[in-house]
Amino acid sequence: MSLSSNSKSIALPVGSAKVFPVLPVRDTVLFPHAVLPLTVGRESSIQLIESLGDQRTIVVVAQRDARQDSPQPDQLHEFGTLATVHKVVKMPNQSRFVFTEGTARVRLTRFSQTEPFMVAEVEIVADQEDTDANSASATEALQRNVISQFQQIVSNSPTLSDELQTIAANIHEAGRAADFIASSLPFLTTAEKQELLESVDVATRLEKINGCLAKEIGVQQLRTKIQTEVQDQVQQSQRDYYLREQLKAIQKELGEVDEGQRDIDELRQKIEDAGMPDEVKKEALKELNRLSRMSPMASDSSLVRNYVEWLAALPWARSSGTDVDLGKAHEILNEDHYGLKKVKDRILDYLSVLELKPDMKGPILCFVGPPGVGKTSLGRSIARALGRKFQRVSLGGMHDEAEIRGHRRTYVGALPGQIMQSIRRADTHDPVIMLDELDKLGRDFRGDPAAALLETLDPEQNNTFRDNYLDVPFDLSKVLFICTANMLDPIPEPLLDRMEIIHLQGYSEEEKVHIAYRYLIPRQVEANGIPPELIEFPEPAVRHLVRHYTREAGVRKLEQVLGTVCRKVARRYVEGNKDNLVIDKELLQEFLGGMQVRVDMEVFERTRRPGVAVGLAWTPAGGDVLFIEANRMKGKGGFTMTGQIGEVMQESMQAALTWVRSNADSLGLEEDFNSQVDLHIHVPAGAIPKDGPSAGVTMVTTLVSLMTNTPIRPFTAMTGEVTLSGNVLPVGGIKEKFLAARRAGVQHVILPADNRQDVEEDLTPAQTEGVTIHYASRVEEVLAAALPLLHPHVQDRKPEGEAESALAFSSLA
Repeated sequence: MSLSSNSKSIALPVGSAKVFPVLPVRDTVLFPHAVLPLTVGRESSIQLIESLGDQRTIVVVAQRDARQDSPQPDQLHEFGTLATVHKVVKMPNQSRFVFTEGTARVRLTRFSQTEPFMVAEVEIVADQEDTDANSASATEALQRNVISQFQQIVSNSPTLSDELQTIAANIHEAGRAADFIASSLPFLTTAEKQELLESVDVATRLEKINGCLAKEIGVQQLRTKIQTEVQDQVQQSQRDYYLREQLKAIQKELGEVDEGQRDIDELRQKIEDAGMPDEVKKEALKELNRLSRMSPMASDSSLVRNYVEWLAALPWARSSGTDVDLGKAHEILNEDHYGLKKVKDRILDYLSVLELKPDMKGPILCFVGPPGVGKTSLGRSIARALGRKFQRVSLGGMHDEAEIRGHRRTYVGALPGQIMQSIRRADTHDPVIMLDELDKLGRDFRGDPAAALLETLDPEQNNTFRDNYLDVPFDLSKVLFICTANMLDPIPEPLLDRMEIIHLQGYSEEEKVHIAYRYLIPRQVEANGIPPELIEFPEPAVRHLVRHYTREAGVRKLEQVLGTVCRKVARRYVEGNKDNLVIDKELLQEFLGGMQVRVDMEVFERTRRPGVAVGLAWTPAGGDVLFIEANRMKGKGGFTMTGQIGEVMQESMQAALTWVRSNADSLGLEEDFNSQVDLHIHVPAGAIPKDGPSAGVTMVTTLVSLMTNTPIRPFTAMTGEVTLSGNVLPVGGIKEKFLAARRAGVQHVILPADNRQDVEEDLTPAQTEGVTIHYASRVEEVLAAALPLLHPHVQDRKPEGEAESALAFSSLA
């Protein structure tokens, strides 16, 4: 609905006062001679518009605070504009759309009414102009300059109509021209427009407008320059990107530095200084340029940045830079470890070649041995002897191929594998990297880490190692890889083929005593805060500890026992007993109590009865003694085997029984000796799996001892594979087995004759002292050594009672 009428305006003399309704407006200023549509929605303002009759003149005044819904007279500006309402349109939401035209500046002098709408007395304020010739000329020049600047702004603005240039040029009155231009500029704030409305002096008004126009022209020129610089890089649809580029250009004009660009420049410098190969550098710069064009808020921005930072942080050309000093390396190895002659010789051989050929490829060493023999600490000593950084990667339980070779960058949270992470932590491209517990690698649906190590541990391939995350070649040929394992069986054959296997065998009692004095005791005394002069370990006490309180190939348990003793001494010291303490057997018994391992008496007690023999076994933890027991009962020739034994060991038992049956006559037994009895062979510690052929001679001896009712020689142990024809074949792990026998108090050891060379190479005279070694190539020789009461008059001998056997046993002992 629209209302229209012939509008009538009132011409008032300047300075005279008359009462008119007042329409408050928000963020709007109406200038004289300007037409302005207004949206009227307040109830008081609607009542004001509805109350207008033929006399359709109102005063339009801007509020001081646009947030006020019901402004009071003191919340309005003093100056407003007398306006004529030409047309009123009623909107669907009950508001009114009012077309007004300003006629004159007015000053509100007094409000005569505030409800239901405001009414005030106003007086017309005329423009003030100087009449002298100089001032008039200055005003005219200022007017022309203002119009010229306005026309320039209109021509460069996409939102202002070009008709405004013509209209402004045809206005001759300076005050009216200033009002027209002020009402046409969209960039002026409400406060600036109100200030222009209140400027009664025309020259002052023109100067203010001139300043605003000059500022806008400068902004337009700068915006044009910015658009010119970025228009080749952006498209109109990329609004966010366009605004950020504008911000960059603005900051450049202001002399401010963009933090993002500074980071890009720093990364670029790191890439230049990293010494990358050309192929890698090309890839790094490509990704860096891609990062520089990205928005910091883009989802890929952090991924690309991490990738470039990884490439720049790797030590592509940084080495340890130390020269090989063979004498110093030999000194360090001897200082850190006692014994291990073969291992030290191999390291010194490598260092010698490295001194002659600095560009040689690093060897791949694998230390295999029981726990506690110093495999991991030996790797640290090698790194110290070489003057290189040391990094350790624990492979125990690792079952994901990506842990070695890294994840693809497409995955969330992707990272390089442990190999490249170790290289970065070492910050040199030739560190010593220890891959610990190689035999404990897992395997599942995510891949086989052992297969991923094939390239890493191949000197012919690892000079172009590609991590899945980095996807660029890295030279690992300068890295000295050292692997450790307790046993070789779980390691795949292709991986074993790439490594040089070095066996670290268990320590003898003499070596353990030396190690305790040189390393373990000083370390535990310091770790427990005991003054060194307060505690003393005589050699007999240390030997007693080694012999009776530990049963291991290494020295880890020995160090734990020494730590227990030191803690007991520390407690005494804290409780006030500060006397010097000499550790002896009595104090060890007091401190350690039930920890004593009586392995020697166990061998003695268990072998007193016929049908019990002591074998020697190899385990990942070193050698161990193995008891094999046999018994018989009435039956029909049954043969039972128990003790969680494997197939190979069961076959050895069958072969042993066959040999005994086939040689029954020479052993003084009836040919069908087992037809009326059932035999049962048991290997104690039934919860532990056992397998292998090396207990063959022990089983034969056990059966012969049982059937002839003859106990074996006291403190005797044996090992060796047996054939159906009675030959004794060589076995492995001789040193570990022999040392286990010595720890158990064994005095006689029976070994295959073909293992004589192993004894001569691996065991020292000090280690074999006090133990008689019997070499046998036939089972008969084994029985002669193990059952001296039975041999050589076995034909004349018949099974006798247990009392006679015990008496014979006592006389032999």
